[in-house]
Amino acid sequence: MTLLDTLTTLVSEAFAAEQLDPALGNVRVSDRPDLAQFQCNGALAAAKKEKKNPRELAEKIAVRLRKSDWLKEVTIAGPGFLNLVLSDEFLSDRLKEPEAFSWSADPRETIVLDYGGPNVAKPLHVGHLRSAIIGESLKRILRKAGSTVIGDVHLGDWGLQMGQLIHQLQIEKPDLVYFDPDHKGPYPEQSPVTLCDLEKLYPLASATCKNDKAFLESARKATFDLQDGTPGLTALWQHFVNVSKASIEQEYADLGVSFDLWKGEADAHPFIEDMLSDLSARGLSEASDGAVIFRVERGDDKKKVPPVMLLTSEGSVGYHTTDLATIQDRVANIKPDRIIYLVDQRQALHFEQVFRASDLAGYFPEDRLEHLGFGTMNGKDGKPFKTREGGVLKLRDMIDMVEERANERITDSGFGQDYDDEERKRIANQVGLAALKFADLSNPRTTDYIFDLDRFMAFEGKTGPYLLYASVRINSVLKKSKATPEDFQSPITLGCGEERDLALCLLAGPEALRCAYEKRMPHIIAEHAYCLAQLFSKFYAVCRIADESDKSVKSSRIALINLVLSQLNDSLALLGIEVPERM
Repeated sequence: MTLLDTLTTLVSEAFAAEQLDPALGNVRVSDRPDLAQFQCNGALAAAKKEKKNPRELAEKIAVRLRKSDWLKEVTIAGPGFLNLVLSDEFLSDRLKEPEAFSWSADPRETIVLDYGGPNVAKPLHVGHLRSAIIGESLKRILRKAGSTVIGDVHLGDWGLQMGQLIHQLQIEKPDLVYFDPDHKGPYPEQSPVTLCDLEKLYPLASATCKNDKAFLESARKATFDLQDGTPGLTALWQHFVNVSKASIEQEYADLGVSFDLWKGEADAHPFIEDMLSDLSARGLSEASDGAVIFRVERGDDKKKVPPVMLLTSEGSVGYHTTDLATIQDRVANIKPDRIIYLVDQRQALHFEQVFRASDLAGYFPEDRLEHLGFGTMNGKDGKPFKTREGGVLKLRDMIDMVEERANERITDSGFGQDYDDEERKRIANQVGLAALKFADLSNPRTTDYIFDLDRFMAFEGKTGPYLLYASVRINSVLKKSKATPEDFQSPITLGCGEERDLALCLLAGPEALRCAYEKRMPHIIAEHAYCLAQLFSKFYAVCRIADESDKSVKSSRIALINLVLSQLNDSLALLGIEVPERM
């Protein structure tokens, strides 16, 4: 149990002993830390229910709680708020218990986490950043809580953009063997296009589609032929995927993001024919203006929920269909307890439609499908982040930019002047990514935030570099103190407020994990890490360690900051932030 669980159990037993509902004994962190560490407001609700004076009732509960060795003070504030202060002995004993620093979800689940969502033939850009960073952190948080998590990148590799690429390439290179209907294979192993070619072809094709109806129809026809299994187009499509995937994998790796599965929309294609037949046979789909739809509206809907589009009038499939088929694929091959999609909040309606269809069809329950939306990263003008020229910044350029700025900051700060070039580059990369990731993850997932690289890169304040420096400094203090394994196991005595505050923050770690898990919000972990770093800084300013003359006090403080270092580094790891050995 977390510390709050333990205290809630204690207070709930006191309520029950007074013949009151034990559920009212819920304990939370105090709103007034100047008065107490924790509080319970249940006496007011109990008094209202029992028609009794809340302060008198709270006093009866307080009398019982004062008998506990865990509590140093139990006071009553206002009309009946119970204020609790823990004894130093209880805190010290709790710090010795390894289980005091862990928390596991119940039940533990097998979860498919769908995040990333890059498109074949398109370079990763800043729009992919939040999904990658938040998704990687959530994957780590869910796993830390005991779930089995399978991360799937879910490549966009099967829609109209494939038909656009194929048709554009056919215009530019009509003699390629892939377009010869009489050729039966085999097809060349070497791709006829490079990544640079794809990055030029797609924008051209996409722009032409907007103004040229004939081109659009040809692109749709190419999409249908590809999805229908035309051998030459299938071979060409595979080249597109392979060329794009190699680049995408490398850029995600450079960002510290990884996936267990590299499946795409095309992997769901084998399920589509049977799925469409099944939905038709059960009367769940219907024809509408040449298309095939699946109505998912409900009688109590307060807003219009359009039907799911299963087949377009041209006979091709779109995102609704591939997402439904992907659910079937995951159920058949992974058998998850839950599927979570981390996708821009602007796609909320799409997922509501798909989840409803999945539930109505009996493929996977709606209440075990989650869409976790997120806000946008904006420029200083409050609009989605763009380059100075008004274009979308490539992710590769973003990573290079933050690493370059980190190197400048490290140089300006005087860190690592005697390090070799390789180590300086590695540290600059770690500092840059820490700045980028913490800037994102310290904000609630659902909110927008302003991208301000100068502020993110500061070594003071609520930033990634500040947290890295805190970790490195603790490690340095331990080395200067010549800490031994015996010191790390020493009893911890809390002789001052700064030590007590650190202990309370450490014991709040499991609660932060639980809240981050249950709310799917990594910023809770980021906030906890920042709290630890801040409290260590205050502790370090007033408490001697390396030159402390009292050996027992020195060992106690070494043991305490060793716990801080471990939990701080664990918290940063949950955010996908790597800590350098030195700076």
